[in-house]
Amino acid sequence: MAVGERASSPIYPAGYAVAVCYDEPLLGRRHDEVTSRRSESKAAALEDGVGAYEDDDGNASFVQTCLNGLNALSGVGLLSVPYALAEGGWLSLALLAVVAAICWYTGLLLQRCMSSDPSIRTYPDIGERAFGRAGRLLVSAFMYAELYLVAIGFLILDGDNLAKLFPGARVALVPGKMELAGSRLFVVLVAVAVAPTTWVRGLGALAYVSATGVFASVVIVLAVLWVGAVDGVGFDGPGTEVLKPAGIPTALGLYTFCFCGHAVFPTLYTSMKDKSRFPKMLATCFVLCTLNYGSMAILGYLMYGAGVESQVTLNLPAARLSCKLAIFTTLINPLAKYALVITPIATAIEDTIIVRGTDACRGNNGSVSVAVRTMLVLSTVAVALAVPFFAYLMALVGSLLSVGACMLLPCACYVRLFGPPRRAAEAAAVVAIVALGSLVVVTGTYDSLAQIVRELMS
Repeated sequence: MAVGERASSPIYPAGYAVAVCYDEPLLGRRHDEVTSRRSESKAAALEDGVGAYEDDDGNASFVQTCLNGLNALSGVGLLSVPYALAEGGWLSLALLAVVAAICWYTGLLLQRCMSSDPSIRTYPDIGERAFGRAGRLLVSAFMYAELYLVAIGFLILDGDNLAKLFPGARVALVPGKMELAGSRLFVVLVAVAVAPTTWVRGLGALAYVSATGVFASVVIVLAVLWVGAVDGVGFDGPGTEVLKPAGIPTALGLYTFCFCGHAVFPTLYTSMKDKSRFPKMLATCFVLCTLNYGSMAILGYLMYGAGVESQVTLNLPAARLSCKLAIFTTLINPLAKYALVITPIATAIEDTIIVRGTDACRGNNGSVSVAVRTMLVLSTVAVALAVPFFAYLMALVGSLLSVGACMLLPCACYVRLFGPPRRAAEAAAVVAIVALGSLVVVTGTYDSLAQIVRELMS
């Protein structure tokens, strides 16, 4: 069978070939250009003495892959789970476990899709294998939109927390007429600080920051626990409720946002030395992250009750050392990860400009890269200043984009490739996931947008 050729199936007839490439940009690239670029990259790597080209996967151990998976799932959603619990009430905590179980299962569905074809390397590849070019574009659009909004969330989060540490900070742009103050000032300053990191094209120079993710998440939870147990805040927050049906859509959106690591799962799978242990690795990551998220949700809600902020760090007493530790630890991850989040979007745009642009563009790759990345940073600043509502923005990301990428698309791709599940239990699970995901997309997206509009109009 030739490279790229598929075995006969109900979806693809015998001899049918689909060119699946892991580095294709959002708007596509011609197959001959992709093949040429891959060959050049491999030749360059060999000439430079690199022993293993990036196509040669399977070197990561179980523990290494677990750490990478925990880093992917441990994010800024940790700060919002107390607010999500306050929105839905104590019983909504069960939804956190339900969402974790669903996302774990759909992660296994992605693994099965990859196992069916060794040329599949990324999530967009799965979309293309299942639905052709339209599938790749759809999956890519969900991924890049989610990354873009998460980058905006990073700026809002750091702006809010720095404003808490340095209240009253302001800068006069035009004396007596225009000034930047509070969180808006720090959003701009954070963007200025992270902009140069986005100009680095090679992710290898930024990879060291990912190892801090798991440690930072644990430190934040321990710092919040210290504030409640030692610094006198206590665990008798007012206004706690058993169930708040009106807040369930927001809670579900935020819970889903916590587990939106599906774009990374194919990379984790291909990197494993023993791929048969991927299900166990995935289960380990989801159990540990669910315990961490659940602990933070319970602590924050017990401490502050109905008054918990969209980021629990905003409730902490700023004068306490434990509070400063929690906030500074919170600031590290967005500052470190902003470039990692923006880079895939920038690379897709740059590749499209270089492939489809003029000779002048192709001859100034460095200038094009800096210009594209700077414009992306400026655009995220503009949106962060216009819509500075962290919890509602993350609920929107979770309800619309994360549910689509983590629940609906894995089920759709799996059923398209393999047909309806033969076992009744698995078929019922897929139907239930699609039904729940569709409900969350409609209700959660509407609720999040309504709250954003309400805040903008107030």
